[in-house]
Amino acid sequence: MASSLTTASVLKLPVHLVDDYTQWLLDRRQQGGAQVVTLNAEMAIQGERDPRLGEAIRQADLCIPDGAGVALYLKFRGYRQVRRVPGIELAESVLTAFGRSPQHGTVWCYGGQPGIAETAAREWEQRAPGIQFSGVYHGFLDQAARSQMLDAMRSAQPGLILVALGVPRQEYWIAEHRHLCPDAIWIGVGGSFDIWSGTKERAPAWFCNNNLEWLYRLYQEPWRWKRMLALPQFAWRAFLETVRMARA
Repeated sequence: MASSLTTASVLKLPVHLVDDYTQWLLDRRQQGGAQVVTLNAEMAIQGERDPRLGEAIRQADLCIPDGAGVALYLKFRGYRQVRRVPGIELAESVLTAFGRSPQHGTVWCYGGQPGIAETAAREWEQRAPGIQFSGVYHGFLDQAARSQMLDAMRSAQPGLILVALGVPRQEYWIAEHRHLCPDAIWIGVGGSFDIWSGTKERAPAWFCNNNLEWLYRLYQEPWRWKRMLALPQFAWRAFLETVRMARA
């Protein structure tokens, strides 16, 4: 049975805390599946402003503290033991478990540029030889191809479905289609296919360990600078919340 979750709140959005997220998901695989949201500061600001995204986040079964800002916010709120859990690392841990124990089911990949998901899947077949992919599709399918993919996914009933369409598209897409494979683990993985395929590099360990992965990503993708404006907005909101709590 899946361990119970502690539910915290970040800008009125849920964040779930548990000692072992991977094991929790594997347990849920046997109990009706789960949708995972990887919450960071940018997504929290988006979710606060966009009711549709906010609702998708609230409906998720597991919302993890992906960003350093979210983890720091929770520490200010008294959750001293909280730690950042990058979504890519959780996905890798679950993929490794599926490779180690194929009885968990097959893996389905959807999203990214043409060829990227296929390369990422081949990389995982090397990293976790027991892993089985039942479907690998890029994110630029036409309507007819998407319909065929959905029929194939419904037939295959994979145990793990990784969706790399970016925020918020992947959250909307999962919420809309989750009923097709209700017992699966669904994770929105953003740009993880790019990292696994070798198309892009994840930030060096020093950046990750010092909560500066966002800065390295901005260096790689300078066009993201407007989206990064959410970071100081989130920091200001966190400060105001801390002051309010101190005065209460």
